[in-house]
Amino acid sequence: MIVTAQLARTAATAPRKAPSSAAPIGIALASAAAFSTSGPFAKSLLNTGWSPAAAVTARIALAALVLAIPTARALRGRWHLLRSRLPIIAIYGLTGVAGCQLAYFNAIEHLSVGVALLLEYLSPVLLIGLFWVRHRRSPGRLTLAGAALCIGGLVLVLDVFNGVHISLVGVAWGLGAAVCSAAYFLLSSRADEDFPPIALAGTGMVVGALFLVALGAVGVTPMHATTSDVVFAGRQVSFLLPLLGISVLAAAFAYAAGVVSARLLGARVASFVALAEVLFAVLFAWLLLGQLPLPVQLAGGALIVVGVVLVRSAEVQLAD
Repeated sequence: MIVTAQLARTAATAPRKAPSSAAPIGIALASAAAFSTSGPFAKSLLNTGWSPAAAVTARIALAALVLAIPTARALRGRWHLLRSRLPIIAIYGLTGVAGCQLAYFNAIEHLSVGVALLLEYLSPVLLIGLFWVRHRRSPGRLTLAGAALCIGGLVLVLDVFNGVHISLVGVAWGLGAAVCSAAYFLLSSRADEDFPPIALAGTGMVVGALFLVALGAVGVTPMHATTSDVVFAGRQVSFLLPLLGISVLAAAFAYAAGVVSARLLGARVASFVALAEVLFAVLFAWLLLGQLPLPVQLAGGALIVVGVVLVRSAEVQLAD
């Protein structure tokens, strides 16, 4: 909670989309790294009998509790702001928080994990297309080149052609995850000096949690959980360790940092930097699960880094 409060103060004092500052990139990378830990944490719970919906619901509900105090402090004396921002909060909670995760988990039921992730991470491309349509101005060569390198790097890192299988239902869910992810970056990047980033993250978590609980109550999503010990990083530990990890680090901190970085960088650059989540996921899979990255994955990581640099350079040129 101390960290998320500090993030809120950072967003209040730093200029939005400051092209020369490295701090926004650092916050975005911290968010991506935190999001990437959800894989090892969730895997230990799912292997013990947790259903995906139960893990996601518990993750978001606990994150909402963690962010409750920082959110209340940020909104002290300004609770009236919630009324005018309610539509934005609702859409953010339903898409960027609950919808994105539900769509992804449904996608991996019909697709290989690599293909599902590749579809979800098409969100930066969707944002480029939206910018093109909204402003009637085609993206520059650096942006297009950066996007191409990032997508190519993702293909290599995720090794999507190894054991790939495709279904139309899975592709639909994967594209749904991409749309929700794009909505997350768009809403997070909205310039709103009166409404603190931590408040958007905290209230969005509440909306997402209530929505998922409602789906579980009516039987739309199966809810199965257990309090049995789990195996994490090769050791038998209490289920509370991965549960708190996926909630505090991979949700509360990750979303709060994500909103801050998106406001500072803008939706397009923040979405491309977020692709680093895949690289961090490979790293943590190596450190925690013993899954060594392949040379082709390292090469793909290099392409993603170069692609992000190109997109960032394009944004700096536009700012100048």
